[in-house]
Amino acid sequence: MTSYQIIFCTCPDQTTSEAIAHLLVEQQLAACVNILPGLTSIYRWQDQLETAEEHLLIIKSTQDQYPAIEQSITLRHPYEMPEIIALPIGQGLPAYLEWIQRAVV
Repeated sequence: MTSYQIIFCTCPDQTTSEAIAHLLVEQQLAACVNILPGLTSIYRWQDQLETAEEHLLIIKSTQDQYPAIEQSITLRHPYEMPEIIALPIGQGLPAYLEWIQRAVV
């Protein structure tokens, strides 16, 4: 049985978001990537409180593709340590999950 995942990744701008999203779908690592612009992130980095406007990638894929997705994002992302977090999809419309499976290599 295939394990499906949603992977979250924040990016600093629309250009970076679109470049990573296109790459993941073109390489058949992800079935779909949604880009949500206009996020405000508040976090601590190197002992400083930071606020940044970001875009959130919502990446739909399978657990088998996670290592390649992580590597692709890490190689192209401008952040020193990008947010890349994977969550399992416990349930979903069977036809949609089958579509994810067919869309990724």
